[in-house]
Amino acid sequence: MDYKELYKKKLVSVEEILSKINSGDEIVSAMAASEPQGILSKLHTIKDRVEDVTVVVCLPMKDYEFFMNPSMKGHFLTESWFYTAGLREAHKYGTVSFIPNHLHLASTKRLHYRKPRFFLGTATPMDKHGYLSLSLGITYEKDILENADYVVLEINENLPRTYGDTQIHISEVDFVVENHAPVPEIPIVEPNEKDKIIGNYIAELVEDGSTIQLGIGGIPNAVAKALLNKKDLGIHTEMFTEGMVDLFEAGVITNKKKTLWKGKSIATFALGTKKLYDFIDDNMGVEFQRGAVVNDPYVIGQNYKMVSINTALQVDLTGQVCSESLGIRQFSGTGGQADTAVGAQISKGGKSIIALYSSVKNDTISTIVPVLTEGAAVTLSRNDVDYIVTEYGIAEMRGRSIRDRVRNLINIAHPKFRDELKEKAKELMIW
Repeated sequence: MDYKELYKKKLVSVEEILSKINSGDEIVSAMAASEPQGILSKLHTIKDRVEDVTVVVCLPMKDYEFFMNPSMKGHFLTESWFYTAGLREAHKYGTVSFIPNHLHLASTKRLHYRKPRFFLGTATPMDKHGYLSLSLGITYEKDILENADYVVLEINENLPRTYGDTQIHISEVDFVVENHAPVPEIPIVEPNEKDKIIGNYIAELVEDGSTIQLGIGGIPNAVAKALLNKKDLGIHTEMFTEGMVDLFEAGVITNKKKTLWKGKSIATFALGTKKLYDFIDDNMGVEFQRGAVVNDPYVIGQNYKMVSINTALQVDLTGQVCSESLGIRQFSGTGGQADTAVGAQISKGGKSIIALYSSVKNDTISTIVPVLTEGAAVTLSRNDVDYIVTEYGIAEMRGRSIRDRVRNLINIAHPKFRDELKEKAKELMIW
């Protein structure tokens, strides 16, 4: 077969793709830096001829017109597995709704509910064998495209070619659009002093030979820096980050001690700067696998000394963790936090760690509270936390009674709120 000819037959314009979208359709877009910018940036232009089009996204990198413009209500409803600042803003317009999920079940549960008409993603240019690489992630993308009526890929020569389960053959694609746009990047958040203190505490809990999972932000970046003196760490993570590149280049990450995919760093997606994208380009030491596999707690738990490191917004005195909402208002998402925390506890020698500042807004609000704010989502059950860390220390949760947990958490709360927390704990009869 002449794959170049097949590719040419499937090559169309953005406008041709948009012309195929009808009222009532479900569209699922690839997530984060894998999103098809060319198609999504023009999706709003068909507003006047469609109604009730559902667009499923996750961590969109741009504030697209189809959800940011209030006039899109009734024409497009954006449903997201993870909120960004733009989605939080658009929520009040009635153009956005949140999809509760555990990452490893996100695609499975969505497909149980509804079959997508379109999958919209991105890929590298085709090789001589007719294969394209889905590049920066397959968290849910492979599962969705295998069930969609139409698979549309935006081809971008700037995307890194990656390994694992990312390959797709041109024969499995219905349409391709070419758009060689800059790959979305996120700036590196430099750790502040609090981040560094928390990072050092967490590093104390990470033993040589551990396999780790990290997220993004000041605290995870500080953790990565604090791990530079460790040996033979492995990576089994939802998101591959810039800090992991630094650890690999420093010789800290060898993946030698891993139980699964020994010798390889495993992730479901990558998001960062050009440095990160250059590192994973054509790098056989980094593999992307589906979120349904990587984030399955029973897969995670097979790793020896698996350490799950996540952040939170609020923790109550019994250890319940809210990481995704401010009261009833959705802020981000569950993502893989519960997946990795549960998996770490199954692991022999594993640890589930939650980190947060002890207070916010210039020390006027304690993040350690007697009870969670009304309406707050419990992202992580109190049964699934081993350690909670603030800039004031480490509170051990594993195996402890409520009374012990309360005392340990008050000890790492901001000093300004400790007496108040003690009194409230006594009122609630948990002291």
